[in-house]
Amino acid sequence: MIAQTANSTASEFPQINPDICIVNYYTNSGKLGLHQDKDESESSLTKGLPFISISIGDTTEFMFGDTRDQDQATKINLESGDVLILGGESRLLFHDISHVKTNTTPTWLKKATGLRPGCINLTFMQY
Repeated sequence: MIAQTANSTASEFPQINPDICIVNYYTNSGKLGLHQDKDESESSLTKGLPFISISIGDTTEFMFGDTRDQDQATKINLESGDVLILGGESRLLFHDISHVKTNTTPTWLKKATGLRPGCINLTFMQY
């Protein structure tokens, strides 16, 4: 599985056997406010088990930080095919999708799939 392969390359995080996958589709006007993913079991959270996020489609602006203060959050671009892993001490960082950058899906991907504008995000976790 792609999530386990990604997790195995990040040796500083405990390995997971994902049993949850959250699928989000962000249109070009889509966004998700700063939040923490913490609906997993107490054991999973205490161990700092990572979640693994895979982006497909348009580039998104991803923000993360120690608080819900957007002015203090760090921004990075997640492009199609990027994998983000938050685990260990970073597991409970606040994070969000603040902006979807239109027309940034790789041409080959659009041609091969007919993917609509926007971004699909797959987030894998272990409950």
